[in-house]
Amino acid sequence: MEKPDFNNLSCIYINCTLKRSPAESHTSKLIELSAEIMKREKVKVEEIRFIDHDIATGVYPDMKEHGWENDEWPAIYDKIMAADILVIGTPIWLGEKSSIATKLIERLYGMSGVQNEKGQYIFYGKVGGTLITGNEDGIKHCAMGILYSLQHVGFSIPPQADAGWIGEVGPGPSYGDTKWKGEKLDPPAGFDSNFTNKNTTFMTYNLMHLASSLKNQQGYPAFGNSAEGWEDGERWNFENPEYR
Repeated sequence: MEKPDFNNLSCIYINCTLKRSPAESHTSKLIELSAEIMKREKVKVEEIRFIDHDIATGVYPDMKEHGWENDEWPAIYDKIMAADILVIGTPIWLGEKSSIATKLIERLYGMSGVQNEKGQYIFYGKVGGTLITGNEDGIKHCAMGILYSLQHVGFSIPPQADAGWIGEVGPGPSYGDTKWKGEKLDPPAGFDSNFTNKNTTFMTYNLMHLASSLKNQQGYPAFGNSAEGWEDGERWNFENPEYR
């Protein structure tokens, strides 16, 4: 089997932890597992902790134009647009993705009306995935909402595009913790989870495979999916049955 070449790809991981740097983020530790695989494949990688930035709440491209004094979203958006892959990392709180992850998705949605040079929505040709950490069940529930949102605004989602780790129900160590109630954990919590390690590896390679394919073919052909073309009257093979 010929080994694929991913060295022309770039990936941005956005960590939606509720903790500002330099506080420890368990989600960041799981992100590192995926990011290290990409780095070994020569993919350019960057992790951003969303809460460290002054991001306004809203669904417009620049909220400074809508009454906010500061908004660092445009700079984050430029980084997303420069990358081939976006991975949203989030902890689980009360069975849901974090409020910071919701804010990120809202800001992505605010860009959904922008079009690329083919007249397609702006995130066409980019690939999305998600990594999730928590202490109780909810990985699939959170992934369902995140991945739906990403594909809705134009990202492409490969198979097995999510991975995560959760502990036992009730209080317990979080992913990557080295101690719990004064006792040393060896290996750190979650590091020996074959299920998490397998799914994170599969997710990471599936993201790279799809991103490489899309980049090599310069995204999607514009036939049948160009918002600009539809607005100009192009209907391709659409025919409303009421007017036959």
